[in-house]
Amino acid sequence: MSTKGHWQPITSFRSQYAFLSNFYPCRVLLDGVAYGSVEHAFQAAKTVNPVERERIQRCSTPGAAKRLGREVVLRPEWERIKLGVMTELVRQKFTHDPRLRAQLLKTYPHPLVEENTWGDRFWGVCGGVGENHLGRILMEVRADLRADERQ
Repeated sequence: MSTKGHWQPITSFRSQYAFLSNFYPCRVLLDGVAYGSVEHAFQAAKTVNPVERERIQRCSTPGAAKRLGREVVLRPEWERIKLGVMTELVRQKFTHDPRLRAQLLKTYPHPLVEENTWGDRFWGVCGGVGENHLGRILMEVRADLRADERQ
């Protein structure tokens, strides 16, 4: 667990930590519409076209939603708002489901690093390089939930 006061990071969002993945089934809302995973809602948020959003919402898997999300007409402000959108969706996932909340809290104090092999250096880390925005958002939400518990 700990070496010289440092906690081993959780780097795989699979198996026992699959719940950390945006592909993990959960109910989140985007503009009042329910989606089956953070990935579904995030991909739908890329567009303001209601037809494209509905197609993404109806996808049977998060992977299918991600593929469709690559084809939508991007809203003009997407690059500016995408971190806020992701933060809100991840926050919903862990705030509204007591089981998921408890699982996220149990990861403390481990750093959360979304290591991947598909080259995503924005949301995660690939080959030791990346901004790890998803991991940072998860740790921010975890810190907020811990603060809520202490109040």
